[in-house]
Amino acid sequence: MSKTLLKKIPLPLLIITVGGALIFGLATLKPKPLPLAEVMPPPQDVAVMLANPHVQSLSVKAQGTVTPKREITLVTQVAGSVVSVDENFVNGGFFNEGSALIKVDDRDYQLALIRAKARVAEAAQVLASEKGRAYQAKREWRDLGNKEANELFLRKPQLAAASANLEAAKADQAKAELDIERTSISVPFAGRIRETSVNLGQYLSPGSKVATVYDTSVAEIRLALTDRQAALVDLPLGKRRAGSDSGAAVIISGVIAGERYTWNGRIVRTDASIDTSSRFYYVVAEVVDPFAADPESAQVPLVVGLFVDAEIAGREIENVITLPREALFKRDWVYTLDGENRIQAKQVTLLHVGETQAWVKGDIAPGEKIVVAKQGYLSEGVVVNPQPVNTLVAGG
Repeated sequence: MSKTLLKKIPLPLLIITVGGALIFGLATLKPKPLPLAEVMPPPQDVAVMLANPHVQSLSVKAQGTVTPKREITLVTQVAGSVVSVDENFVNGGFFNEGSALIKVDDRDYQLALIRAKARVAEAAQVLASEKGRAYQAKREWRDLGNKEANELFLRKPQLAAASANLEAAKADQAKAELDIERTSISVPFAGRIRETSVNLGQYLSPGSKVATVYDTSVAEIRLALTDRQAALVDLPLGKRRAGSDSGAAVIISGVIAGERYTWNGRIVRTDASIDTSSRFYYVVAEVVDPFAADPESAQVPLVVGLFVDAEIAGREIENVITLPREALFKRDWVYTLDGENRIQAKQVTLLHVGETQAWVKGDIAPGEKIVVAKQGYLSEGVVVNPQPVNTLVAGG
């Protein structure tokens, strides 16, 4: 088309013609859309494990301080000077059951015993005399031929008074003998002296503190458990146990002089109530004969006051699933796959978490695939390509 012809075409018509040509070209030359399957990315590979619910016992860890089961303060019941002390009557000393730790001067009490015995003999003589007089009075009244006798004439009140005086004299003698026994201070169990308060030659009055001692046959550790930990252990809540051997086993460990040692014990009881401020359950573990050292195993005594770690054996729980810790997200959620490998989120009950593993319960069927990685890149409904992790099964 020449320039002369173009000049003869009206400008609006020329614009419409050129625009129509451009629209036709764009409509006919645009690329055709590819099928959906050609543009969708392939399913993402995710690591999965197969669920294997099983019976599991989960131990619980806690901490506490070793204390004696029995600890008492010895006081005197009599007055006097300390005339002798046992060689083990020192801070930290051990003593046997019934050993005399200190001896108080008993000479005053020996004299009191002699006087009490004299009063007993005198009261016995008076009673014997009254019995004779009463017998004689009864014969005389019978010889008079009168059956109704006056009690005073038969000397019954005098006889009762003489008998009571004898019993009182015997009680004074028993008291004097008891005071003599109390001049020797001992303890009805084998133990150790925590602190002494008197020494040889010191004068003591009734109620004076002598020493603080504790029983060495059993040591206790009071342990605090959370509600989740308490659910894993067979605790004697609200019931009595038949014996100390029936409680959950406990392994006690502590460091003494730079070396870690272990001792075996058992849970024997719980506190009467839950702590209202912390909501903790407090349980008490006992270690029998904590001061018994075993030379063959280089074991040392369990020292009172030692801060220790405790591992309590858990009770058997059914349908527990063990997973890598990374399988959890939002603390107690996991991703599983349905039959078409679609992601689905499930909330589980978290029983325990270790350094690398977690133990859970929930609505997860045996053999169900559990995603163990890349949870942050997944969402419900997405189809993935499951890949086994080292061909391991989520189990014990």
